Amino acid sequence: MIPDTASSARQWVEGVARLTQPERIHWCDGSRKEYDALVTQLVRDGGLIPINGGQFADCYLHRSDPSDVARVERLTFVCTANREDAGPHNNWMPPQEAHRLLDGLFEGCMRGRAMYVIPYCMGPLASPFSRCGIEVTDSAYVAVNMRLMTRMGGSALERILREGEFVKGMHSIGELDPKRRYIMHFPEELSIRSFGSGYGGNALLGKKCHALRIASWQARQEGWLAEHMLIVEIETPDGEKRYLAAAFPSACGKTNLAMLEPPRELAGWKVRTVGDDIAWLHLDGDGQMRAINPEAGYFGVVPGTNRDTNNNAFEMLQRDTIFTNVGLTSNMEPWWEGRKRGAPALNWKGEPVKRGEKAAHPNSRFTVSARRNPSYSPMAEHEAGVPISALIFGGRRSQLAPLVMEARDWRHGVLMGAAMASESTAASSDSGKGIRRDPMAMQPFCGYNFSDYWAHWLSFAGRSDKLPRIYHVNWFRQDESGAYLWPGFGENLRVLQWILDRCEGRGDARETPIGHLPRREDLNLIGLDINPQALDSILAVDAGGWREEMESVAQYLAQYGDRLPQELLREHARITQALG
Repeated sequence: MIPDTASSARQWVEGVARLTQPERIHWCDGSRKEYDALVTQLVRDGGLIPINGGQFADCYLHRSDPSDVARVERLTFVCTANREDAGPHNNWMPPQEAHRLLDGLFEGCMRGRAMYVIPYCMGPLASPFSRCGIEVTDSAYVAVNMRLMTRMGGSALERILREGEFVKGMHSIGELDPKRRYIMHFPEELSIRSFGSGYGGNALLGKKCHALRIASWQARQEGWLAEHMLIVEIETPDGEKRYLAAAFPSACGKTNLAMLEPPRELAGWKVRTVGDDIAWLHLDGDGQMRAINPEAGYFGVVPGTNRDTNNNAFEMLQRDTIFTNVGLTSNMEPWWEGRKRGAPALNWKGEPVKRGEKAAHPNSRFTVSARRNPSYSPMAEHEAGVPISALIFGGRRSQLAPLVMEARDWRHGVLMGAAMASESTAASSDSGKGIRRDPMAMQPFCGYNFSDYWAHWLSFAGRSDKLPRIYHVNWFRQDESGAYLWPGFGENLRVLQWILDRCEGRGDARETPIGHLPRREDLNLIGLDINPQALDSILAVDAGGWREEMESVAQYLAQYGDRLPQELLREHARITQALG
């Protein structure tokens, strides 16, 4: 189905074609036949390498340019008419200047190449809370990944033509020159322009670019939230189903938590995945917060994935998966650090592995349809979304932050999210060492000024008396030798059980200046082998350390000046005073 010449979609695509001058235009229909044809083309052209079909059926490896292996935050811009609307956390460029720069880069960039037109829907096709977009790209790799990641093709195009509004995404790999690489967002125009990168976070425009940076702007205008959150379904032994949404920075365990397998000692508990990365949250007519997962697939970090850490993820990677920047064994199986089987022969660049070097890039990825997940929840396609009992924030902190703490109220929870910090990971090429503030895990993804974003969050307290409780977790506390104090992975269900008990009015806690924390006896520790001293350490509150932390938070918030909501400052002052 190709729209007629009068449609805004057709006119926009034709305008892009006049600028980029492709050899041909292909409107993607999202079919399996089309996917297979594109994969065959990529294999022929060297863009994909077939993987051993014995254990990994219909799986392929993509090697990206060594300069193009992660998000590039310093080259990612939010282009608003008013600089203050973008906020100090975003790089900013005036829209006219940005368009002029990009027009020069895009002009004629697709000569001799095909231009793929990808209509897609973020969220269930029939949901009123879903939003659509069209990405044009000269990368067949992007096209096959978008089929796995979104609801792409004719049905999405029908909705676009019916509604008449869509997010416009232009992408070209260009020459993959780091000096000619830009990822530009124009929230007031609902458009994205990305040039010079083929990495998923920069090139799969439906993901972080649309579903977070542009959608966060849309959400504020329309009264909902677009968040960097997993959505998990937890069924108790009594058959009760509850839903949690949790925000973690990239490479901090979102996928592992979304696909958690209960430990043997918690027989009868079941965990299913609604989403592993992004949640769109809205209030229904009764004031209940509900969430949809706008994505239809996973673009996950693969190192560390094995049957012990995430059996569901490992299982789903055995078929119809595109791996990016992993190593290869001698018999052409994918290999990454932590796989626990086989040995690498080639590294992620295709070179023989040298002693002591990592075979897979630390940010190597897999792309796979969500329906391949053994723990996939059919509620991922529910048009109204799932009801959220609790919102959870968390980062990678080797010190200070306790295992879990509960906010005293919504305002405290918003400050808890705004003050969130985490040790850097490999998901961004700009990551350095040390700890950085990552509010709500949205530092790289919020498409407008954080002051306005926090004010939007705070506004929900006046819109509903049924809001979810808010928590902060930290699975990553370490002792002096660097050993983790909490076992993590499936054992994290014990923490989620306490959170759900608190939401149902059953769980006990002790009140501290930083929030409500469980005591040892409040957690289900049956069958858990953990040192009592380690447990006491991760449930303790270091008042001196937290006074320093709150001073650091104050310095961070100060950069937002008079635009910062006063409610956050009052909440900060309350906690600081309580710490003494």
